[in-house]
Amino acid sequence: MDHVSILLVDDEQAILHMLKTVLLKEQFVDIDTVTTGEEAITACENKTYHCIVLDIMLPGKSGLEICPFLRQVTDAPILFLTAKTTDYDKLTGFAVGGDDYVVKPFNPLEVVARIKSLLKRYLPTKMATTTTATPPSSDVTSSSPAVQEGVYDFGRFQVFEQAGELQVEGQPVNCPALVYQLLLFFCKHPNRIFTKSELYERVWGSEAISDDNTVMVHIHRIRERIEADPSNPAFLVNVRGLGYKLILPNQVSRA
Repeated sequence: MDHVSILLVDDEQAILHMLKTVLLKEQFVDIDTVTTGEEAITACENKTYHCIVLDIMLPGKSGLEICPFLRQVTDAPILFLTAKTTDYDKLTGFAVGGDDYVVKPFNPLEVVARIKSLLKRYLPTKMATTTTATPPSSDVTSSSPAVQEGVYDFGRFQVFEQAGELQVEGQPVNCPALVYQLLLFFCKHPNRIFTKSELYERVWGSEAISDDNTVMVHIHRIRERIEADPSNPAFLVNVRGLGYKLILPNQVSRA
């Protein structure tokens, strides 16, 4: 389980300690803990997690309130910890983006079992999205920057699809799942302009409710990672009135 990253979010240190101890005994080694919703959002913006255990009753914003914000930066399954047992509360948790729940007080082994169950469904899907190379669409006028199957080399940065990794100037860069998926989509379709609604449909899914601000936030997060000057992007550019496109490396100097 050394390849699995788990985030525990609870304001009770005793619960965090108990869950982390049990998870370590179950061979999970990459475990982070935070005590507020705001810290959870920051953690997910800076690291890719494979599962999040989220307490509902947090100081400041509740787990239910921050879950939609987490969903903007991660597609990792979210397991709610809740002292509320009504069907309405449970359905609310699912409605805002949760995947499962455990009612307090709980047996920590049950939490571990539910985490394993969520990972069993999530990881194969995750691996499928990062190991199946998809050729760039035929309507791209210029050749793909991929130097080999599943590797997209833009000079300053490279995206390794099979490894699910972004490298900038030779160094690996943490990239949240949806930020990575949006960047990968651009890499597969260089020089093609996409509107915000097209990007939302292609990356988030046609059943999702379109949100222009979500796309813009993720565009900004990509630029923060791949651009030398995010405020003056050379690769991921805005074509005024039309949308966004990722420029091929041999055309950056002319952009």
